[in-house]
Amino acid sequence: MSFNIEREKGKKRVVIVGGGFGGLKLADKLSKSNFQVILIDKNNYHQFPPLIYQVASAGIEPSSISFPFRKIFGKKSHVNYRMAEARLIFPEKNILQTSIGKVEYDYLILAAGTTSNFFGNQNIEKEAIPMKTLQEAMGLRNALLGNFERSVTCATEQERRELLNIVIVGGGATGVEIAGALAEMKRYVLPKDYPDMNENLLQIYLIEAGSRLLSGMAPVSSQKSAEFLREMGINVWLDKKVLDYRDHKVILEDGTQIPTRTFIWVSGVRANAIGNMPSSSIGRGGRIKVNQYNKVDGFDNIFCIGDQCIMNGDKDYPYGHPQLAQVAIQQGSLLAENLIRLQKGKAMKPFHYRNLGSMATVGRNKAVAEFSSLKTQGWIAWFLWLVVHLRSILGVRNKINVLLNWMWSYMTYDHSLRLILYPRKAQEVIEREKREAETHWGEDEMQQNATDEKSQSK
Repeated sequence: MSFNIEREKGKKRVVIVGGGFGGLKLADKLSKSNFQVILIDKNNYHQFPPLIYQVASAGIEPSSISFPFRKIFGKKSHVNYRMAEARLIFPEKNILQTSIGKVEYDYLILAAGTTSNFFGNQNIEKEAIPMKTLQEAMGLRNALLGNFERSVTCATEQERRELLNIVIVGGGATGVEIAGALAEMKRYVLPKDYPDMNENLLQIYLIEAGSRLLSGMAPVSSQKSAEFLREMGINVWLDKKVLDYRDHKVILEDGTQIPTRTFIWVSGVRANAIGNMPSSSIGRGGRIKVNQYNKVDGFDNIFCIGDQCIMNGDKDYPYGHPQLAQVAIQQGSLLAENLIRLQKGKAMKPFHYRNLGSMATVGRNKAVAEFSSLKTQGWIAWFLWLVVHLRSILGVRNKINVLLNWMWSYMTYDHSLRLILYPRKAQEVIEREKREAETHWGEDEMQQNATDEKSQSK
């Protein structure tokens, strides 16, 4: 396997790792420039993370919030896409090692985002269900619906209790939104789909180690979101730290144990790592240190944007910018402009984050929203949340699908999609691909070592 992308004469090559909000904005703005752009992502689609929780709660289908990169750019675009995983950087040679081979670059932009942070607890990492990607959301949906089915046929009350207790760890926007979605499922869906189930047995716990939910928003928004959730029947526990998960029990620091087989972990993130990045360039949460131009510390032609980076020198955000879509989009947009300015011999512009506000939905007619001069809760915030997120989804078809699903759900008090699907590759195919990747990786390393030895001998 290889890239099979020849260098275009007279054009500098920009390699972008990650097709999230920041990487996609950067690639789009460079698509009509005098650069050769290569976009690398381990998936062949862009996903819309703010609505992943609705996939997990069987509200919408994965295809409604994802869009293939090859369809985004098309044959007329100057952006070349390759499905690959970035592994190592060889900065002295301007080479990026990926799962399908090496690629040379003039400018390398890291925009690979984050993954779930389990804070070193290997047992929780092994047992908990994260919710950062579409694959993980589908896994959670299958687990939820599968547990509901098993709960009506299980043999013991203890097992039924474990199947019908849902524990969510993390009181950020994702935790609040999935808790609200599950509360509405309990109220409107279970009585219809499972008439022989006592829906009161379904207990949903939202556990936060801090003193309030939505810590990135104002206290009034935190208080109102907690009130909304408690009104919906959610057990909101604050100042509670989860230590472990054993024998189908979530174990808290104060000794409390909650029996459950649905243990959802949305308590923090850490930046995706890449090999050969010096430790001096890594900051808090594994984020890569960058200056005000998003240039990685210690490198002249390597940049990092979005959730994967932490910017030094911004007095308004001494601990780094919030890991939000708007930060990534704004950084991607400015970096595209700065690369074009560099090409023309002009000075780059420093990044200054423009906070457009934040919001979180709790349920039907319930949300919190904050803008520069407005803080609102309830129906108005919920309507604003709908408009903002609907506008941000890629593709007209996807916008229509999501809108129709929302309208159907609002009018009928029902989600129309509740399928349990277990897509799997045959085990032998997985093992063969793994062997091929390891063999290819070894050959690349041997070739690189041989090249280095020849250079040293000369």
